[in-house]
Amino acid sequence: MATINVTEDTFESTVTAEGTVIVDAWAQWCGPCKAFAPTFEKASEEHPDVTFAKLDTEENPQVSAALEIQAIPTLMAFRDGIMVFRQSGAMPPAAFEDVIGQIKALDMDDVRRQLAEQNAEQNGE
Repeated sequence: MATINVTEDTFESTVTAEGTVIVDAWAQWCGPCKAFAPTFEKASEEHPDVTFAKLDTEENPQVSAALEIQAIPTLMAFRDGIMVFRQSGAMPPAAFEDVIGQIKALDMDDVRRQLAEQNAEQNGE
């Protein structure tokens, strides 16, 4: 599957959908973003079961600010609407493949349980 572009209008519906979504927050002027782009595109072709989305931070400043993106590229991964990974900086192909494998292998029931426990602790329950 080729990459898709997300905007302020489509970001939320894309990342909250079922399945795995990996977002590359980038900008046209960013050298490391341009260097990472072929790695991201190749991974999108090798993992048709994952949605690969590109977020242009310059064209979508509100969602970029809401996500508190302070360095680009920033990679974010969502599974079933839950952010499970976030890292700033370009990644070598082998490391990116490893991250994709780890995201796919997550036990989402366990992730949801851990989130529920964290929320309960924060709310003093």
